[in-house]
Amino acid sequence: MPPAKKIAKAFPARETIEGAGVRLYRAFGIKELPLFDPFLMLDDFRSDRPDDYLPGFPRHPHRGIETVTYMLEGRIEHADSLGHKGFVEAGGVQWMTAGSGIIHQEMPKPFNGRMGGFQLWVNLPRSHKMIDPRYQEVPASGIPVISPDKNTRIRIICGSIDEVFGPVQDIVGYPEFFDVTLGPDVPFSHEVKAEHNAGVYVIGGSGNFDIWQEKELKNRTMVLYAREGRRIQVIAGSRGVRFLYLSGLPLRDPVAWKGPIVMNTDEELTQAFEEYRDGTFIRKH
Repeated sequence: MPPAKKIAKAFPARETIEGAGVRLYRAFGIKELPLFDPFLMLDDFRSDRPDDYLPGFPRHPHRGIETVTYMLEGRIEHADSLGHKGFVEAGGVQWMTAGSGIIHQEMPKPFNGRMGGFQLWVNLPRSHKMIDPRYQEVPASGIPVISPDKNTRIRIICGSIDEVFGPVQDIVGYPEFFDVTLGPDVPFSHEVKAEHNAGVYVIGGSGNFDIWQEKELKNRTMVLYAREGRRIQVIAGSRGVRFLYLSGLPLRDPVAWKGPIVMNTDEELTQAFEEYRDGTFIRKH
């Protein structure tokens, strides 16, 4: 069995405000660059207080990135400059490749007063910054679930485990994105792809994510694994644990980031915002 990875860093998500006043928790973001390369940011907008999320994310642009919206409760209503409209329902995922540019809005719609989900930003390499925008939308029923035993449940969104592949395909960098639930004291092991950066975000219960340390990590803790080693080894706590697992091939590109646009140079950023102001942001394909 390949050697297990150690934790390089573990830290709590921090409270912040985004959009039109949405209160959320940022697991990592611009302050952590480039630790999670190719991932840029992970936001946690779970809440049972409507005032935290109802302001939503009104019309705004994206260029140079992919946004991944994964819902646990409630749903997100979205509409964009390409005429695309719809909902990301509980249990579903939307993997949006902004590429050369999209202008959209995302408005939370709670269910029984509750809203829960995450948004992950994935950087695009220099060669793909200006590709055509596209969506991959998958309902809850389209995400495969594997249960190696009665106390383990893994939803595979992107990537694969034991020849079971997630529905999100053809993503640059071959990322993996899983939602893993373990019963009390249940172990979990997963081999990390060669050269990938890997991390987990704890979203329920607690567990030990480093066999070299006797320390349990709990809800809203972000973990970055060291490059050494080839697999992650997790042991759930006495009440079980749930976490998001992500890994991806680092781009090692320069990053110029302002708000919802991520390019490689300040000049490209300036151009993008000038185009947004003068109405030429959306490219004709």
